[in-house]
Amino acid sequence: MTAPSADPFWTPDPESAERSRIADFARRAARHRGLEAAAPTDYAALHRWSVTDLEGFWGAVWEYFDIEAWTPYERVLAEERMPGADWFPGATLNYTHHVLRNLPSDDPAIIALDETGSGCEVTGGRLRAEVSSVAATLRDLGVGPGDRVVGYLPNTPHAVVAFLAAASLGAVWSVCGQDYAPNAAADRFAQLEPSVLIAADGYLFNGTRHDRREATLDLARALPTLKATVLVDHLGLRRPQGAHPSLVIPWEDASTRTEHLTCVPVPFDHPLWVVFSSGTTGLPKGIVHGHGGVLLEHLKTLGLHSDLGPGDRLLWYTTTHWMMWNLVVSTLLTGATTCTYDGSPAPFARPDVLWELAARHRVTLFGTSPQYLLGMAKFGIDPSVHDLSAVRAVGCTGSTLPASAYPWVRDHVGDHVQLASISGGTDVVSGFAGSAPTTPGWAGELSAPHLGVALAAYDTEGLPVVDQVGELVVTRPMPSMPLYFWNDPDGTRYRDAYFGAYPGVWRHGDWITLTSHGSVIVHGRSDSTLNRNGVRLGSADIHDVVERLPEITEALVIGAEEPDGGYWMPLFVVPAADVTLDDALRDRIRDAIRAGASPRHVPDEILEVPAIPHTRTGKKLEVPVKRLLQGAPADQVVSRAGVDAPELIDFYARLGADRRKRITG
Repeated sequence: MTAPSADPFWTPDPESAERSRIADFARRAARHRGLEAAAPTDYAALHRWSVTDLEGFWGAVWEYFDIEAWTPYERVLAEERMPGADWFPGATLNYTHHVLRNLPSDDPAIIALDETGSGCEVTGGRLRAEVSSVAATLRDLGVGPGDRVVGYLPNTPHAVVAFLAAASLGAVWSVCGQDYAPNAAADRFAQLEPSVLIAADGYLFNGTRHDRREATLDLARALPTLKATVLVDHLGLRRPQGAHPSLVIPWEDASTRTEHLTCVPVPFDHPLWVVFSSGTTGLPKGIVHGHGGVLLEHLKTLGLHSDLGPGDRLLWYTTTHWMMWNLVVSTLLTGATTCTYDGSPAPFARPDVLWELAARHRVTLFGTSPQYLLGMAKFGIDPSVHDLSAVRAVGCTGSTLPASAYPWVRDHVGDHVQLASISGGTDVVSGFAGSAPTTPGWAGELSAPHLGVALAAYDTEGLPVVDQVGELVVTRPMPSMPLYFWNDPDGTRYRDAYFGAYPGVWRHGDWITLTSHGSVIVHGRSDSTLNRNGVRLGSADIHDVVERLPEITEALVIGAEEPDGGYWMPLFVVPAADVTLDDALRDRIRDAIRAGASPRHVPDEILEVPAIPHTRTGKKLEVPVKRLLQGAPADQVVSRAGVDAPELIDFYARLGADRRKRITG
């Protein structure tokens, strides 16, 4: 198991910390809000205040970022409860208004990039004009507050414009990438009964132009409530011959009208978007967030924790169906420039293209996943051949970031760069823990809980513990917690998802350690815990150790309870190219686990597999694989539409069946 480090791996430059927005915020809070801190860079004191005085803290966030409301709020938090906290009652506002209000007309708001290395700029003035035009088109189609607009789109400026246009009208937005099959997209969108679909003709990935015209037609046919489909000519393909079931409007017609934008005032908790769970174990659940909660949470996260403001540029690799896309859009709230990217993060022809683009466009915050950083290291790609002097932080989320990534970033990106590992979720469309310009960093650890997040680790008795593994819980409400789940009228699914274990306390489903020096260590999902002879260990601790070995590309460990009371713990590994999994390599893996994780959790078997299955956002399918190995029917365990390589489901199901056959003779 990863042990807390005594000394920080990285410490912030004192002058830069003093100049940061979070330090400026702390100075204002000390003058006007009762914050007591030794210095504006005293993050621990600022966090304590943020979770003990929720009204003072979130009221200060509102004031610091100059939130504009058509009608004022009556108080910050009228009722503190989970679920159902009543934030900023009486206030009416609009998310899109805050995105567009201060964008300089001639400066780039969005830089559109793709895997070929090309790029073009969308100025603030052009963005405002296109949002105004698309909003008018939607309004002419009868779209208003509460109606649903959905996007079947790659990560391009079209998606940003379409979302902002819908939100300006008070309509509810949802989007997924075009690598989703039409039936998988329909599993999500049909629940919403949308009025308008906005879809592209295709997308680019790994040197291939993927034609999605017929897929769009199939999706439109599966959405009987559509009034219109807006077709985006992204790849320059001609319109398909098949008849659409609804009115068809070319993007050029929808986005080039000369219109004045009037944003509709909506209540603080008016639905902004529906983001969907991965849908690996059934119909994806629609998670609804509100205008006000997202606005405040994203300004806090991007403006204070990420220190973004005018002049900064963010490039974070994501697809439109991952929650990080929502943060990519919200970068605009801070006055910074955001980059969209269409393509593979590491295409065969140019595996370091993201670093090349970050250098060319003077990106200040580069965001990615642990798999990407580990892959760069394993394949010997050196980002330092590019001028990355503008990069001040590398953000990383999606799964647990092992300690081995920290020295690699220091050595290959820059020793001035803060590696900001973040843990959060689609559920709150933000982070629970991460870092700030004023926090040190420990290798393999997240620097601290985020501001406004009353984070705790609960033991088996439901008591908070420090320096021990426990359940990640949040004991006080956050404004961006879901308003509700779609099609969950009495809130039963919502309460069961987060509050079934500890009534009134959010249980997220991760194992964490809160260390005595204030950091957070994430050990993996608590529902996939390895529990051998009563000794618990997070699967991420073993993955970290094994995936450091140069001979191993990826690993997955499972702890499966068996009908006879036994416990089978196999380790599945994908060897690197030209590597054979022989007894000698198995011994090295076992030795590494004994030394680096736990001698009690050496696997029973080490098995070579062709690949590890993931959700489409890159998370390993630990629980579904465990249930497949235990013999659960595949259609009850996992929805293939939510898996990056659906054929692997049958592989692991056969593997489990073969083992059971051997055991029973």
